[in-house]
Amino acid sequence: MPHSSDPVVSVVIPCHDYARYLPEAVSSVLAQTFRDWELVIVDDGSTDNTVEVTQALIGRHPDRRIRLVQQSNAGVSAARNTGIEASTGRYILPLDADDVIAATMLEKTVGVLDSDPGIAIASTDVFTFTDDDLPPQAMPLPAYSRELLLQRLIMFYCSLYRRVAWQTVGGYDESMRAGEDWDFWIGCVEHGFDAHHIHEALFGARNKDTGLHLEAAENDLAIRARIVANHPGLFKPITRGWAQAVLSQDAEAALHDEQVPDDILTRATEMDQFLTAVMALQRTTRVQYYHIKHLEKALAAHNGTAGPPPLERGPAPTTSAVRQTR
Repeated sequence: MPHSSDPVVSVVIPCHDYARYLPEAVSSVLAQTFRDWELVIVDDGSTDNTVEVTQALIGRHPDRRIRLVQQSNAGVSAARNTGIEASTGRYILPLDADDVIAATMLEKTVGVLDSDPGIAIASTDVFTFTDDDLPPQAMPLPAYSRELLLQRLIMFYCSLYRRVAWQTVGGYDESMRAGEDWDFWIGCVEHGFDAHHIHEALFGARNKDTGLHLEAAENDLAIRARIVANHPGLFKPITRGWAQAVLSQDAEAALHDEQVPDDILTRATEMDQFLTAVMALQRTTRVQYYHIKHLEKALAAHNGTAGPPPLERGPAPTTSAVRQTR
């Protein structure tokens, strides 16, 4: 069905070998209460059946504006830029192929941008979920603060923003394999764009044992140094000097130099401790969950019953979960 006008929102989904997750991500867009959107799926040189899955989804929903764009594998930053360039909406929502959004995500974030021309970005809380039957888990995120964003990542990549912000910043840095979203948000700060945070879990991040978020955690200091180097005017001279040392392959010396800004090392240490604690908690939760299921099955067999009905994943919680961005 042809559409006579440009959509309000362009949802852009880069996909590299995540065809198995793509239908769930697309379904979450189709379920939106706000309907004036288009969906651009970018096949980033996948070796699986991403193209076939996307074409099938397009065929099943001929009344919706869903398009496929293909490119050679170039990474998530390039794929997002390609999808945004191919889109026409005045607002942009990046969404990775293995994540989801709650049904009111677009309605509530569009409401923020429509109601205040001075706001360029609308971020939300996040819930994490797994491929198991475990319920989503949530933790609160802070309100938006320019100063806090320069210290640590407080907004996830899946936030709604004005196209003009992307145009002004120059898109995502395609040379960055991880941390590109934080770099982009800081670029928005550098150009005077403001943000508003919605304290409601409207973005769902799939928690896996693999992914770019793990690469980001392992290369945390290098990513921070790269961001400082990309936006030197926002940081103190001592911080810029530290970043240059890290990026000049003198990271070992930089880490042991007593003149290194304490806040950088403190933040890196806290992030490492946090990620370690989260992964340990998730492993413990899984063990406990399957132990309980085993006991339920044994009890059902002892009582001669069919056992309790399987647990269903409930709706997204109303608070947020924190996960290191991809």
